[in-house]
This record gives sequence, structure tokens and C-alpha cells, in this order.
Amino acid sequence: MYAVVETGGKQYKVQVGQTIEVDKLPLAVGEKVSLDKVLLVATDKGVKVGNPSVQGAKVEATVTLQDAYRKVLVFKYRAKKRYRRRSGHRQQFTRLRIDRIVA
Repeated sequence: MYAVVETGGKQYKVQVGQTIEVDKLPLAVGEKVSLDKVLLVATDKGVKVGNPSVQGAKVEATVTLQDAYRKVLVFKYRAKKRYRRRSGHRQQFTRLRIDRIVA
């Protein structure tokens, strides 16, 4: 059994017991979250496709980590003009453990 959920403008294929990293959610570690925007649910009985989401379906998950990825350096320069700019960015994320798929 698996489902396709949308959160943070991105889609994820999830199964029970799997961990996924999504854009930061305003939750503390250990909190439960219910992802209601389920686009597809596949079971051994068949596949339910939403229009745009499956009615009554949800994916329950637990927050296991709040962290940030490694820093990505951005470097701009213009040759022969003494122009150099360096900046960095660390994208924050939330790691979720999928507990249950309700279809």
C-alpha cells in the first residue's frame, strides 16, 4: 500500500514506515501531523485517484527531526572588474516518519 501526498508544493510517494524530508513545518519533534492532501492511494484492492485529492484519505506521520541541509555557496563575479559576491543558503527541512495511511 502506498500513497502520493502533496506538501510544500511538492509531491511525495509514501509507504508506512518510510521517512521523508519535506519543507519545514511549524511543528516540534515528536508531534503528530496529518497530511490531508492525498492525490492517490494504491491498495491491493485497486487504485483511487483524486480529483484533485482523494475524499476522506489522509496520511498520519510523526515529526522525527527539524534541521537544515548543508550550506550551498553562491558565488558571483565579473571578470576583470573586481566584482565578487559570495553568499550561502541553508534550506530548513522537517523529517517525517509515516505511521498510517487512511483510505
